[in-house]
Amino acid sequence: MDARIVWITHPEKGAREFARLLVSKRLAACCNLSSVTSVYRWQGSIEEEREVLLTVKTTRAALAGLEALLEEHHPYDVPEFVALQPAHVAPAYLAWLEGEVSP
Repeated sequence: MDARIVWITHPEKGAREFARLLVSKRLAACCNLSSVTSVYRWQGSIEEEREVLLTVKTTRAALAGLEALLEEHHPYDVPEFVALQPAHVAPAYLAWLEGEVSP
C-alpha cells in the first residue's frame, strides 16, 4: 500500500497557506490542521510555542517532493517531517487519495 500520513508542525501564521500549497501542488490529497502547544528543547533551552500540526495524507511516491517543498518553503531551520505507513486504509479512500496525489 502506498498511502502515507505525514506530520508537519508549522507556526500558526501561514499554516493554512502552507497546507493549501501542498494540496495545490498535488503532493497531498488532504491536510488536517490542528492547533497544538509544543514543548521542546532548542539550542539548549526548553521552549513552548503554539503551533499547527498538519496531518498530511499523501503517497509514498510523493514523499521526496513533499520533503523538498518543505525544505524550500517552511520557516523553521529543522522542520518536523515524520512519515507513517497506515496499517489499513479503506479501499475507496485509498483510491481517492492516490487519484489526488501525483509525484
